[in-house]
Formats: sequence, structure tokens, C-alpha cells
Amino acid sequence: MSKDVSILWLRRDLRLSDHPALCAAAEAGAVVPVFIRSAWVDDLGSAARWRLGLSLDALAGELEDRGSRLILRAGPPREVLEALIEETGATSVHWTRLYDGESQERDAEIKSALKDQDIAVESHPGHVLFEPWTVETGSGSYYKVYTPYRKAVEDRDIPEPLDIPDLAAPGKWPESDSLSDWNLSADMNRGAEVVAGHVSAGPRAAVGRMGAFMRNGIVDYDDERDRPDHDGTSKLSEYFAWGELGIRQAWHASKPHTGQGAQTFRQELIWRDFAWHLIYHTPQIEERNWREKWDDFPWRDDNEDAERWRRGMTGEPIVDAGMRQLYVTGWMHNRVRMIVASYLTKHLMTHWKVGLDWFAECLVDHDPASNAMGWQWSAGSGPDATPFFRVFNPATQAEKFDPDGSYRDNWLRPETYKDAASFFQAIPRSWGMSADDPYPDPLVDLKEGRERALDAYGEFKD
Repeated sequence: MSKDVSILWLRRDLRLSDHPALCAAAEAGAVVPVFIRSAWVDDLGSAARWRLGLSLDALAGELEDRGSRLILRAGPPREVLEALIEETGATSVHWTRLYDGESQERDAEIKSALKDQDIAVESHPGHVLFEPWTVETGSGSYYKVYTPYRKAVEDRDIPEPLDIPDLAAPGKWPESDSLSDWNLSADMNRGAEVVAGHVSAGPRAAVGRMGAFMRNGIVDYDDERDRPDHDGTSKLSEYFAWGELGIRQAWHASKPHTGQGAQTFRQELIWRDFAWHLIYHTPQIEERNWREKWDDFPWRDDNEDAERWRRGMTGEPIVDAGMRQLYVTGWMHNRVRMIVASYLTKHLMTHWKVGLDWFAECLVDHDPASNAMGWQWSAGSGPDATPFFRVFNPATQAEKFDPDGSYRDNWLRPETYKDAASFFQAIPRSWGMSADDPYPDPLVDLKEGRERALDAYGEFKD
């Protein structure tokens, strides 16, 4: 007796556990998991595209262990899905929702087209705790400020994570592209080998990291998360970014912990949710000032100072340490992300989009909602943004959060520290930088830079 076949279209949900779309597809019959290399993949930054390849490889291995396969196809999603439906005789398609504007429009068009062909199409809860349209203010609008949003959702029930279902195979597997032929690491060049030493991809690695954090890190998370010189963060962001770990899994794993550290961790998960809430309701946040009045703000476009910022050569130690950490590891400590963003947009008076684009190019944990909200928060142009008069002083931030200078030393002293030396092994040769080059003088006097920013920002304060 032939089995009904369902296609599972995977995007940013590259795991098997707590996967509503996978469970629904498995319940319907045999499952054909597919990942489609469409335009959005080719538009990813170099590090993100490379990291995606690692995730796909890990997921393929887990599927094979369960008698299934990951099918890889390239092309426009609707055309690929229609071809797979014809090849497999599939009667249904399942996917996990995405919340950015472009994905919403594309998915709506595909759903309509497939339903017209009598194909059942089901979308399922995505990479958020709360679907964006289910959280409304008293007036029926969306939330624009984090704290009221948090208070509105923090006591809501969140479904328990789902188990991995049994996976039935179709009678005949469709052909698949080769992941190696996709060459997703091409733009990383020699940096791939360096960054690889700091990355452990896949759902199993995600669960292992989460377990270690829950055992050893969550109790002190509230105090330690702001210290770049300590290993005090969860380091789960890259797993959330690619859906190797479900957000509900992390929420429920933290529930047995009741201290301030656990409470702060859950609030950070809600902050991430808030970012997706905003991108769903105001998709322009990725490209334009969320506050329209800031369209006339006198930020500079890309410039020579911004290029020195990208290369970790501003002469401001904690800024340069953060930028070099980003290039070597594909990740940057969150406190340092705020410092380097404030420095670029305020001390260097450079448009936040310049920084957003560089983070998108270099981050292995690139999350478009968090990246957009973070940059606009730092710049002052976004919702619930930092006050205009809050200009981070990199020197005082370093004294407070890296008091003995160990973080800065680790990334700025190549003669002593392996991580600092790795920066010069990873960067493009075209930069012409050497570990023997002297450390540069500061681009800008911090006091003068702050005063210049305050003069400009003062005219745009609410």
C-alpha cells in the first residue's frame, strides 16, 4: 500500500526536535525534507552562508541516522516545490513560518498557488515564543517598547517541546544536489579555517551547549553576561539563528532555575522575540530608520574611518578587540557589540546601515531582526532606542567590563596571544595588514567625538 507523501520545506529550522512542521508532516505519512537554495541564501553574508552549510551537513547526518535524507535543490522555491510534488506524488507541503516581510509575501504566494493545485499547505509556528499577531496592546496595536511587551507575555503558557517523530521514507527518493557542489564557503576564503575552530554546528552541538550553560552558567548569568573577559554568555545565538535549537527548548530548559540569572536569561529570550515582533509589524526596520524623523540626521555614508572600524584599526582598544573577535570567530560579545555600534554611529557619525551590513557579512549567528533592532537601538533611530545623550565611552566601558584588560590583550597582542595572531591569518591579503604593524593612534578624541554627537543628536531628541 502506497504512503501519502509530505514535503517538509526547511528554512531557519534545521533540527528534528521540537519541530511542529516536521511532526505534522510525519503524521501525514512519508516525509521528504528539502532545503532550497534560493535568492535569500545567495544574499546571505559570507560567514552566515558558510555557517548554513555546516548546519545543513549536520542535519543531513542526523536524518540519515533515522533512515531519512535531506534533499537539496536550487532555484525559485515555488518551481522547486512544484517539481518535487510531481516527482514524489506529494499531497501536502509543510513549513515553519518566517516573519520578515519578504518571506511573508513569498510564502503567501506559494501557498495560494499550491492550494489552487489541490495541494494541502500548512505553515506552523516558527522561531519565536509568541506569534507576532497574538501580542497586542490594549488598543489593538503592536508593542513598540520592550518592557510593556515583556510584561504582556512573560506569564503566558508556552507549549512543551515536541519529541522527534518516527520518519517514514517515500517509496523512491528524489534526486538531490550535492552540498559540496554548492560551495557555500567560497567567499570565506582563508578565513573559513580560522573561524571553524570557534564553531560547533548542528542540533546535537546545540543541545550540548545548552546543557552546559544550564548546568554551569545560568546561575551567574545576570552578573557575568556583560563581561567579555569571562565566558558568561549562553553562546546559543548561532543555534537559534539557524533553528538548530528551538526557542521553546531553551525556555523550558531554564524553567527549573529560579534565580536572577535564569530570570534574566528568559528576559533575553523575550527581547529576541520582541525583535521579531517588530520586524513582522514594521519590516522596513531592516533598511530604513524606524523613526522617520531621523531620515534627515547627518550621518555619513561609508567612509575611510568606517573602513578602519571594520578592520579593527580605530586605535580605540576595546572597539578594535571586538572587531577582531568578530573576524576570527564570527561572533562578538553582546556588550562589545553595543560599544562598537555606539562608536561607529556616534563618535564616527557613520550611518547605522554601514555597521548592520558588516555584521550581516561577518556574523555566524546573524539574525536579521536582532541585528536591525540592535543597530537602530544603538543609533537612536529605532523603537525603544537608547536615549540620544547616551554615548558609550569605550574607555570607561572597558574599565568597567574588562577591568584587567585580558579581553583586549587577547585580541590585540598577536605576539603573545593565539587569538590575536589568528586575526592576521584570517583577513584578506588585500588589506595589507601584518601583525608587525604598529597599533594605530585613535581616530577621534573621545570627548570631542561625544560633544559632536550630542550637538547633532540634540536636534533630533523626542
